[in-house]
Amino acid sequence: MNSKKRIVIVGASSAMAEHCVRIWLQTQAAHLTLIGRNAARMQRVADDLKVRSPESDFDIVEADFIDPTAIQSLVDGIAIKGTVDIVLIAHGSLPEQADCQNDLSACKEALEINGISPVLYAEAFVKHMLQAQHGNIAVIGSVAGDRGRKSNYVYGAAKGLVTRYVQGLQHRLAGTAVKVTLIKPGPTDTPMTSRLKSQGAKLAPVEDVARQIVKAIESGKPLVYAPGKWMLIMMIIRHLPRFIFNKMDI
Repeated sequence: MNSKKRIVIVGASSAMAEHCVRIWLQTQAAHLTLIGRNAARMQRVADDLKVRSPESDFDIVEADFIDPTAIQSLVDGIAIKGTVDIVLIAHGSLPEQADCQNDLSACKEALEINGISPVLYAEAFVKHMLQAQHGNIAVIGSVAGDRGRKSNYVYGAAKGLVTRYVQGLQHRLAGTAVKVTLIKPGPTDTPMTSRLKSQGAKLAPVEDVARQIVKAIESGKPLVYAPGKWMLIMMIIRHLPRFIFNKMDI
C-alpha cells in the first residue's frame, strides 16, 4: 500500500510554493503533482526536489489556468488516481497598477489570474475532497486584499475576491472533514517581487513565510498572515478613517 501523502501544487513554479514543498519533503517522501503554465520551469523545480527527496514521485502537468472546462477535466483526472491530501493554490502575478489602468486587457488578465483562477481550482478540488471527506486546501491570497489602495487596487481587488470566496467556502465546509486555509503573505522576497526589492522595499525571507504556511496547513488554521505582524498592520489600515487614509501615499 502506498502511504505517501498526495500533494497538488497549483502554480508549482511559485518560489513560495516550492519552499513549502521542500519543508514537507524534509519529513517524508510524497507524491507531488506540479501544475503550471511552463513545463520547463516546473521540470527544474521537480529536478531540485528529486535531489532533496529521491523517494518522492512527481507528475508535471502543463495546464490552462483560466478555462473552466479544462480546469475541471484536469482536477477530475487527478482525483481519479487517488485521494488528495493537500492542495496548495499558489499561482498569480504582480501587475503594474498603471498598466491595469491604461490597458483593459492587462486589467482583465490580472483579475483572472489572481482572482478567478484560484477560485476555479479550489472549487474543482473541493468537490472531490467532500466526497472523500478528507483533505486540506490552502489558497495564497495577499494582504493587498484587505483594503483597496491606489498603488495596487486591481491586484488587491482580485485578492479581495479570493478572501471572500475562501470565507464562504469555509462556512460551507464547517462540520466536514475538509479544511481550508487562507494565506495572506506580506511582501516576500521572491522573483515576483523583484521590482519591489529593486526599489528598496523590505521583504520577508521566503523560507520564513513558507514555514508559517506549512504550519498553518498542518494545524488546519483557517487564516494566517505571514509574517504575523501583517495581521496588526492590516487591521490598522482597514480601520483607518477615510479622511486619514486618503492622505496616505500607499
